[in-house]
Amino acid sequence: MAGNDQGGSKRGFRTIVVTLAGLIVIAAVAYILDWVTSSGKIPRGVTVAAVSIGGLTPEQAEARLRREIEPRIDEPFTVVGGDVQVDLLPSESGLNLDWDATVDRAGSQPINPLTRLMALFREREIGYVSAVNDPQLDAALDDVREEIDREAVEGDIEFDGATPVAVEPLDGLVVEPERAREVIIENWLAREPVELPVEVDEVTVTPEGVESAMREIAEPAVATSLVVIGEDDTEAVLEPEEVGDFLSFQPDQDGGLEPLYDVNAASTILSPQLADTESPAVDATVRVGSEGPVVVPHQDGRGVDWDETFTDIDNLMRETSNRTVTATYRTTDAQFTTEEAEELGINEVIAEFTTGGFTPNSGVNIRRAAEQVNGAVIKPGETFSLNDHTGPRGYAQGYIDSGIIYSGRPSTAVGGGVSQFATTLYNAGYFAGLDDIEHTEHSYYISRYPAGREATVFEGSIDLQFQNPYDTGVLLEAYGDMSSVTVRVWGTKTVNVESINGGRWDYTQPRRIVLPAGPNCQPSSGGQGFTTSDTRVITDANTNEEISRETRTVTYEAQPVVVCEQPTPPPARERDSDDDDDDNGAPSAPRDDPAPEPPPAGNGDEPPAEPEGE
Repeated sequence: MAGNDQGGSKRGFRTIVVTLAGLIVIAAVAYILDWVTSSGKIPRGVTVAAVSIGGLTPEQAEARLRREIEPRIDEPFTVVGGDVQVDLLPSESGLNLDWDATVDRAGSQPINPLTRLMALFREREIGYVSAVNDPQLDAALDDVREEIDREAVEGDIEFDGATPVAVEPLDGLVVEPERAREVIIENWLAREPVELPVEVDEVTVTPEGVESAMREIAEPAVATSLVVIGEDDTEAVLEPEEVGDFLSFQPDQDGGLEPLYDVNAASTILSPQLADTESPAVDATVRVGSEGPVVVPHQDGRGVDWDETFTDIDNLMRETSNRTVTATYRTTDAQFTTEEAEELGINEVIAEFTTGGFTPNSGVNIRRAAEQVNGAVIKPGETFSLNDHTGPRGYAQGYIDSGIIYSGRPSTAVGGGVSQFATTLYNAGYFAGLDDIEHTEHSYYISRYPAGREATVFEGSIDLQFQNPYDTGVLLEAYGDMSSVTVRVWGTKTVNVESINGGRWDYTQPRRIVLPAGPNCQPSSGGQGFTTSDTRVITDANTNEEISRETRTVTYEAQPVVVCEQPTPPPARERDSDDDDDDNGAPSAPRDDPAPEPPPAGNGDEPPAEPEGE
């Protein structure tokens, strides 16, 4: 019995093997027959852009593709970037089908038996090959990026007068151009919108956050006026249309908005209305009295402490009626006290300089500049600037037209003559031992000034500056009369200053300039140019020990000789009988030579022509 069992098992195994072998042979034969029968045709189940071409010859497949797809080339397809959609026409975007390459790809027979078997039951999209006009596609991509790319807009609330306006949040979008190009080329024939790769700059505030801040903060803030009650029942009112000047919003990093209250902006609106209840602090200073310098004491002020007044500003601005707060006052300290002024040590004249010989109009400007500088205190280490101290020097500041030097010749402009004050001030500072920070000499020598030791100024470009090098303060006293101007420097004398002139050399001769007579021509007899030098020697006032010795070399140009001449009229034209026909007997119009361009407004002896100085 055991032997029969073994024999049966062997016969069963052989049967299975033979069956499997037979099936393999049948499958192989079927595979070969399928390969042979489909050779030269598009494999079964193949689709291109959703067009079925399986089992067709290449020619038939191309014909069907052209019939189905060519109309779509003139139909727009949609690209999507973030929340923005843009329609493109393939024919205008440089996109077409490479028919031959597409059919060649579709005609490739799959080797995998499983793939061939599955083609009996389902279709297989193999894609297509695009023909691309690169310049056209690049231009289309640029248009797409203009539509989609945008800066992120954070949610916010702004104010249009008394009306709060919501700024809806919007994520920023940036199309990634190279990847977008690839996606479009691969998917432009798809029936669905083409999703473009974009970089998203996400905002933090949500629409709900904007709505909440609008309802809870912005709208209540403009519901009524804000009233601040000062002393003596003085009222200051901030109206609803002014709320936007001091209330703004910022993201709270939790999707919402938090209010920002600019107390300084609010005080700018409210302070003038409470000005009568406040007294500003006044710094101490030093003035020259009948018996010399005297200290003018400081005065502490008293004013509204706006930070303290608006401690509860957030809750206050959420009130929709009776929005009133009482002002809190505090003492305001002077920035420079009486004690500090007394420690300046301003008690004696340490230098003085006077110049004269100016015209009446120049005298007006010189005295005005002296008036502005008079009383200036220069603390230890501070730098004095004439231009900064006077500010603009125009008609509104009390200056008038007077003589200047323009382009190397005499002329007139507002503020003319101030350089004489600058020279006077420079020499006073020079002999006071102040450090020379900046000064510029005139381009040519003016005989009423010390050669090599004078200065010009011009608003905005040429300045006179010196620094106080002492541990004590310096006070400038400046005054003028109808014929002279004086600058006196007060302080504590610690040095003596000597000026040594080095003589003159390298003389140059003036050139002659002829200009049309008129308001823009001022005659001049000219003057020689030359080079000179000045050496300043500073010694200790107690020991006479030399502290410093500095030499400055200055070259003056020759002042041109300016001649003003009346223009020569053109000679009368001899006419004959033909002339009468040409001009109908009308006389020729006289011709004037163009006048020179007038100088710019100036405020010194020599304004910059290129520029150079006043």
